[in-house]
Amino acid sequence: MTKIKKEICENQVLRSQMLIFDTPIKRAVFKTPPQAQGQGPRPEQRRRGPLFGGQMPPMEVVPVEPNIKVYENGDVKFRFYAPNAQKVEVAGLGGGFSRERREMKKDEDGWWSITVSGILPGFHYHEYFVDGNRLVNPDVNCGYGCFYPINYFDLPSNEDEFWMLRDVPHGDVRMEYYKSSVNDRIKCAWVYCPPGYDSSDERYPVLYIQHGVGENETGWVWQGKINYIADNLIADGFAEKMIIVMNSGYAFKEGEDPVFFPGDFDSELVNDCIPYIDSKYRTKTDKRNRAVAGLSLGSSQAFLSAMLHRDIFGSLGVFSGGFPIKRGEYDFTDYFADAEKVNSDFDLIFVSGGEQEGFVERTLPQLNELRARGVKIVDYHRPGFHVWDVWRFSAYEFMKLLFK
Repeated sequence: MTKIKKEICENQVLRSQMLIFDTPIKRAVFKTPPQAQGQGPRPEQRRRGPLFGGQMPPMEVVPVEPNIKVYENGDVKFRFYAPNAQKVEVAGLGGGFSRERREMKKDEDGWWSITVSGILPGFHYHEYFVDGNRLVNPDVNCGYGCFYPINYFDLPSNEDEFWMLRDVPHGDVRMEYYKSSVNDRIKCAWVYCPPGYDSSDERYPVLYIQHGVGENETGWVWQGKINYIADNLIADGFAEKMIIVMNSGYAFKEGEDPVFFPGDFDSELVNDCIPYIDSKYRTKTDKRNRAVAGLSLGSSQAFLSAMLHRDIFGSLGVFSGGFPIKRGEYDFTDYFADAEKVNSDFDLIFVSGGEQEGFVERTLPQLNELRARGVKIVDYHRPGFHVWDVWRFSAYEFMKLLFK
C-alpha cells in the first residue's frame, strides 16, 4: 500500500475514545519501599490509606507503548496484557481484516504481541481471545457495535484527513433526553452543534442521522467521527453550518417480536424527537432545512421516514442500504413513477455504498433505471466493505451537498 503520511499515523483521533480523549504516553510506576516489601499494611495504616499508611511511595514515570500501533508501511502491531494466559489471539470480523485468529507471542513482562501485515486500509472492528474466551482489550479503542462492546482501530490512508482532528473551530456534542410515545422509555439523542452556536442568534438546518443494526446513538460520534467531519467541512467552507441529531433507532415495545424495523422508530422520530429538538434548539423548521439519513438499517429507517413525511424532510441520505423502493413493509413504486413529483418533493436524494458490498453490481443499475425516468438521484461509491470508513466518506460527500 502507499506509505501513510506520518502526521496521519500519529493523529490523536486514532486513539481517542469514550474513556480517553488525549491518550497519555507515560505511566506512573510506584516503587515499593524496601522496608515494606513482603509486608502488608498494619491495621492502623489501613485506616489511613491503601498505600503504606497513606504515604505516597516513590514514583517513576515511564514511557507507554500503545496497545495498537499503525506503522507508515501499513503494518499494525497488537498488544494484550495477560500474564497468566496460555494463549492469546487476535482476529478481525472479515472484509479488510480477516476472521483468521492470529496467535500472539508472550514476552517476559506478561505482554502478548503480534505485528500483522496485509490489513486493508479502513475501520476495523476486531476481537481478542484469551485461552479461547473473547475479551475486550481495555487499552484499545472500544465502542458499541455488533450488539456488544467491541474493540476497533483505524488503518488510515492519505485520503482520511477529512475526519482527522485538526486545529479548527470545533462544535460540541450534547446529550438530550426525551420521552418516546411509542414505548414510554426515555431516549437519549446526541446532538452536534456547530462552532459559534452559543454566541449567536442564528438558526440552523438539521440533519437527523441513524446508526446501523447492532450499534446505537454513540456510533456516529465515536466510530463515525461525524463531529470532526462537520468541523472540517465548515472550516474549509465546503458545508453549511448545521445541527446534527443522532438517535438510538430501537423502539421496541415490551414483548414485541424482533423484526427488520426495530419498532416504530418513525413515529418516535417525527412525533417526539423532532418537536423536542425544535423546541430547545434554534432550528430552521421548514422541510428544506431538515434532512434524514442513515447507514445500513438506519438507511432503511431514513428512507421510510422521508417517504412517509415528505412535508417534513427535504433531503434524504441512504448509505449502504441499497435503494429498495418496495419491500414487505412498504411499496413506493407508484410514487417513483412520477419523477416530477419526486424532484419537487426532495432537494437531494443521495445513495452510497462500498464497492466490495455490491453497490456497483446491485444498487447502481437500479439508480440508473430511476434516473432514466427522470428521477434526480446522486450516487457515490468507493472501494470498501460494509463498514465505517465507507460511511464516513458517504457522510462527507452528502453533507457537502446539503442545504445549498
